Amino acid sequence: HETAAEEIASDIGFTQISVSHKVSPLMKLISRGDTTVADAYLSPILSRYVQQIRSAVGDTPLYFMQSSGGLTAADMFEGKDAVLSGPAGGIVGAAKSGKRAGVSHLVGFDMGGTSTDVSHYAGHYERVFDTVVAGIRMTVPMMDIHTVAAGGGSICSFNQGRFLVGPASAGANPGPAAYGRGGPITVTDCNVLLGKLQPDLFPSIFGLNGDEPLNVNATKRGFEAIAIEIEQETGKKPSLETIAEGFLAVAVEHMARAIKRVSVERGHDIKNHALLSFGGAGGQHACLVAQALGIDKVIIPPFSGVLSALGMGLSEQTAIADVAAECALEETAEIDSAVKEVSEIASQKLADQNVRKADQQLSVSLHLKYAGSDTSLAIPYGPQSEVIEAFEKAHELQFGFTDKDAAITVESVEAEATSGDTNETLSLSALGTETGALDTRNVFWNNETTSAKIFHKDRLKANHPIEGPAIILENGGTTIVETGWQAILQPGDTLELVRTGNIIRQHQVTDTPDPILLEIFNNLFMSVAEEMGGVLAKTARSVNVKERLDFSCAVFDEIGNLIANAPHMPVHLGSMGESVKAIIDARGSTIKRGDVYMVNDPYAGGTHLPDITVITPIFLEAEDTAPDFFVASRGHHSDVGGITPGSMPPHSKTIDEEGIRFTNFDLVKEGKFEEKAVTDALSSGDYPARNIEQNIADL
Repeated sequence: HETAAEEIASDIGFTQISVSHKVSPLMKLISRGDTTVADAYLSPILSRYVQQIRSAVGDTPLYFMQSSGGLTAADMFEGKDAVLSGPAGGIVGAAKSGKRAGVSHLVGFDMGGTSTDVSHYAGHYERVFDTVVAGIRMTVPMMDIHTVAAGGGSICSFNQGRFLVGPASAGANPGPAAYGRGGPITVTDCNVLLGKLQPDLFPSIFGLNGDEPLNVNATKRGFEAIAIEIEQETGKKPSLETIAEGFLAVAVEHMARAIKRVSVERGHDIKNHALLSFGGAGGQHACLVAQALGIDKVIIPPFSGVLSALGMGLSEQTAIADVAAECALEETAEIDSAVKEVSEIASQKLADQNVRKADQQLSVSLHLKYAGSDTSLAIPYGPQSEVIEAFEKAHELQFGFTDKDAAITVESVEAEATSGDTNETLSLSALGTETGALDTRNVFWNNETTSAKIFHKDRLKANHPIEGPAIILENGGTTIVETGWQAILQPGDTLELVRTGNIIRQHQVTDTPDPILLEIFNNLFMSVAEEMGGVLAKTARSVNVKERLDFSCAVFDEIGNLIANAPHMPVHLGSMGESVKAIIDARGSTIKRGDVYMVNDPYAGGTHLPDITVITPIFLEAEDTAPDFFVASRGHHSDVGGITPGSMPPHSKTIDEEGIRFTNFDLVKEGKFEEKAVTDALSSGDYPARNIEQNIADL
């Protein structure tokens, strides 16, 4: 609190701080975050629910899934541990299914009716210990899951020249237009119109009385209405199939963008991963999502439509405990003591659930960070040299750099006790004998109608290749094998889809913007800006950037015009392009690959001197002599010199009295960070910066 107070005081011009160390009981409660409040709200409701089930199952042992991915005894299940318990079961099911299929690096793709949950798995469960769910900050262990509002029931609409998918959902009632209950056009309707979902292959459970097939006519009427809207706004009326393919393409980019948040943004190269698809709508879009991400393999496990439920049955009992350390990595005695303490706590928690300590498996991790940073990484506990090596490797992977001069701090020590991998696999085999298709159907794909073969998974013979386009039915889901993909049912009843060709979708180039491509590229460029912001927030050292999130990231074209910006600080974005153009005007043809520039001058597009903009030219091809794009980040520094700390001192008469000015400064030359030059500049003049080390760390 004192550190934050110093930065805030300097930022707004105060020169004195009064500190009180008296902590009231209320402040003790508030300091625990919203978790206490959320738990107080959820636990009574959950307790009644648990008792209701307990009365129905009698003396049968009863366990519940936690957000951390482990089971716990019914009498120890608390509200704070249940927030993401359903999706957590999906990750466990995906990990077990991937291991069963011989794949250890995978992206979990769980697409349901309202949303899509995505996750990353590379041999161990990835958890977060401080996250925000529905606006409530929770400080409990949870599976690292990212959710995007794109599911089978996501509403499709055309608005102001854009094809929009979600976030609103048609829900189960009225549901998609094809349900025959007066619902809107959704992603599911797109697949119905394109022929990927065939009404006669579904049970007749739709309509107002629940006894009708999927209503293709209702779907067509809904698309006709959208086609008229497009014609009124653009003067052109595309075919209904083109509109449906456009909405699907936008939905796919939404989902691919979500996957990048949990993978690419954290340094993982997912081209060597498999996409493990599950959920009721996952198989309909898995090939398209994988193709958008550059992934060549898709796995559809047994029971994919209900894998989250199955994952709960495959989970082990777990107990997680952690204790704060906040000590240097060299303080081995203190760390060893914390390891012993937290191991005993976790082990006893599990013993209280009737799991003998002799039958438990225990793993211990150290949450490490560079001194001054707030972003910690979980590293397995072991010899100090191995811990340092693993931390630096993980930091390099996620953030792109290591800091050999910075001390490593142990933020906390975590122990996880498990009951052992008792439910490792499912004993399933592919028992079908058929190799021929049951039937064929017309499917619209890439602006033309083509014939797709129909198969049923239960009847398929193992190891028999199926070339796309094809539709594979099973109880609980439908898998679409796109053109350029091949499906093979493995002997263990897992469906494996492999890309065999690079299919290029055809788009007609016109003088006016294509609303479909406009929305696709909007998502692509936005994901770049979002990834920039995610890394910046995690690597910065100052309260302004890492906690107040007082920064902005954006992508610009080759002449400095704004293309896309993440939803950061709006005040930064109005003039950031002028800073990019100032660098282009000043540097011209001398801009080189590997150079990065720094600007805060109000006469060169800056807002005020504490807002420093870092500008990086992007060369797409090795032979390019001029940048194709620029990316820029603008962050607010609490002090850049001046007669008083903070922004624009009221008694200043010249801009030099407000701080150090950078108009066209080399921050990086040929890939080398110019630390000495930056330090010298911040130390120069009559009013140098006061916390240069922190400025350097943020930059």
